[in-house]
Amino acid sequence: MHAPLILPLGAALSVISAALWTPAVRAAAGEFYAGKTLEIIVPSGAGADSYDTLSRLVARHLGRHLAGTPSVIVENMPGAGGIRAANQLYNVVPHDGTVIGMLDESIYQNQLFKVPALKADVTKMNWIGRIISNNAVLFAWHSAAVKTIDDTYTKPLIVCSTGSASQLRWTMLKRLLGLKLNLVTGYKGTGDGLVAMERGEVEALSMPWPVFRVTRADWLRDKKVNILLQTGLDKASDLPNVPRLLDLARNADERQILELFSQPEKVGRSLTAPPGIPAERVAQLRAGFAATLKDPRFVADATQMRIALSPLPGDQLQTIIQGSFGYSPAIIAKAEALTQSVE
Repeated sequence: MHAPLILPLGAALSVISAALWTPAVRAAAGEFYAGKTLEIIVPSGAGADSYDTLSRLVARHLGRHLAGTPSVIVENMPGAGGIRAANQLYNVVPHDGTVIGMLDESIYQNQLFKVPALKADVTKMNWIGRIISNNAVLFAWHSAAVKTIDDTYTKPLIVCSTGSASQLRWTMLKRLLGLKLNLVTGYKGTGDGLVAMERGEVEALSMPWPVFRVTRADWLRDKKVNILLQTGLDKASDLPNVPRLLDLARNADERQILELFSQPEKVGRSLTAPPGIPAERVAQLRAGFAATLKDPRFVADATQMRIALSPLPGDQLQTIIQGSFGYSPAIIAKAEALTQSVE
């Protein structure tokens, strides 16, 4: 069992927050939020996965750190691998700071690859901050013929894929490297996928490692699963022998493509707001989020839930999102071709 790791936001964020969160901004924002409800849109069902769990954790504490002390609720909006929630946040909800969202971490890839269903521009959204990064792991049930990722070159593996990130990633691996991954996309969330594994309906699933190692510690202890692959750019310290996506590359182009598909790890579980929100309200949301993650009551809740926080301030997250579109047109075209049937 690994002890939870609670990481500080850092001095830089404190300076930024202090600079933005002036008395004038506090007064104006307080007049706006007083008596209002702040809604967090989540791209999955209630209790389905870490998107919902972490959104509800933030919702319990965020209102205390926004002047006017609004109520904060979570609105579950599953569908289309997270695209439905993104479209709702971008096109439908008020662009006034009363609705924010925790979008699927790979939503920018849907935009990069021009997925037709996506009607949003993530570079124009106002990114508020990250709760955790997401070094996800692909794990297989102990009875599956596949015991290591190398086995998938010759043996089929039935993989439950419930979100856009995993659908894009595993489809890409099938086509780029020839892995024999058979995707099943009908389950509503990770929770349903875990039950399906126990029932023998699917053989493999992916989840954030910081979440999986806590919520399914008994599976690891009892050797019910084999960890096949990790998706982050950096290896988890407690998975030194489990390969990353990048480790599967056979040449320079493949390495760039696999790096591109590892980028969602940086976005992880983050909050964002629609475009067009007044700058002072974006500043308030970022400062309120930063204060929430340092609140002793929030930290106590996260510790009890054994959540390993890895926060990142909104301005840095915004830079990461912008930088995700910096790959060469040739590499983007190759990556897009590998995912064309995923919508």
